[in-house]
Amino acid sequence: MPLTLTLTEGVLPAGSEKVAITRLTEAMLKWHGLSGNKVMTPNVTAHVQMLPKDSTFSGGESFLGAWVEWKVPSFAFNSREIQKGFFNDATDIIHDLSEGKQPRENIYVNVVHTVNGAWNLGGQAMTNEELGAAIAQG
Repeated sequence: MPLTLTLTEGVLPAGSEKVAITRLTEAMLKWHGLSGNKVMTPNVTAHVQMLPKDSTFSGGESFLGAWVEWKVPSFAFNSREIQKGFFNDATDIIHDLSEGKQPRENIYVNVVHTVNGAWNLGGQAMTNEELGAAIAQG
């Protein structure tokens, strides 16, 4: 489940990106009841994109932004409780790590769902049912 954390330079103190990724990963697993799952945990991957100031915009004007984006199978983030809980946690994580400097309204969280059968785990394309069975083993 790839996570992309995109930040304008200066949103987080230098070096805190790894802490952000760790905490966002833990929150996603928690909200899906998968904390400690031996199949899912190593398959939550992430990367950070750091963008220079004056290259991120809101309403056509330069600003400092933070974007948390997941790419997941269609059964993930499938309840309103999970969506609201994780989105709140993710916003808190970025806001707290920014030492309260990053406005909550400039922290964006979204989820992109893949097509059923278009998920790769262990080098194999898996359907939602196959992926669920693999996760259940962990």
